[in-house]
Amino acid sequence: MEWMSSVLTWLSVSFLASLLLLFTWTKAAKGSSKQRPPGPPGWPIVGNMFDLGTMPHQTFYKLRAKYGPVLWLKLDLVDTMVIQSAKAAAELFKNNDLPFSDRKVPKALTALGYNQGSLAMAQTGAYYDDSAPWSSWQKCIDKMVEWIEEDSASSSVQGGSGGVELVRFLHIMSFNLVGNLMLSRDLLDMQSVAGHEFFEAMNMFMQWAGKPNVADFFPFLKWLDPLGIKRNMIRYMGGCMKVVAGFVGERVHEKESRREK
Repeated sequence: MEWMSSVLTWLSVSFLASLLLLFTWTKAAKGSSKQRPPGPPGWPIVGNMFDLGTMPHQTFYKLRAKYGPVLWLKLDLVDTMVIQSAKAAAELFKNNDLPFSDRKVPKALTALGYNQGSLAMAQTGAYYDDSAPWSSWQKCIDKMVEWIEEDSASSSVQGGSGGVELVRFLHIMSFNLVGNLMLSRDLLDMQSVAGHEFFEAMNMFMQWAGKPNVADFFPFLKWLDPLGIKRNMIRYMGGCMKVVAGFVGERVHEKESRREK
């Protein structure tokens, strides 16, 4: 009997605590909703996640008729604003660009500090302003066309069909562009072993980076990494960085050799 009484006591306390948390969450949601765009009411914790269906873009269009071109949704624990008209988009980017200029970095892209060094993930500020001019795509496009033409011609000479694997070229082309900017040289050859290793590691890196991650919607699960996405990102990103480190080491060695002479 004492055991049953203890269990009932704990169940009662847990139930009351859950009710208190639900009441607090509901009150906070109502208070903060006064300054937010209109949107459908969400469920506790999961928000509007299950309201979107299998085709979210069609759901957004239907919700626009009821709530207008600016829609507020709660996807699990992540607040999301949806813009569905050119006028609203112009207003956002013209008068409210700075408050919305921050980037929400997925948990996968925090592996090995990638978000701190990547221009794509960098927050607006001095680092982004200094790094943005590096994005000179004219040289990038010229290199890509040159490599594609050379590989296609080589394949034709060898009796092949002349087909080109564009994904491979795009990865290595981008890497060589950075190499030219920082080290004044192409880092990878199309047929080299290092080029193959880099392409394979980068391909897996991109696959894992694109996988849906439950930790992005429930931040309290980030430390657990339930889907193993960050662990695999560290593995394959480490492979890419190993190739990069090899070339940086060569550059440092060349510089030291010139000093000794």
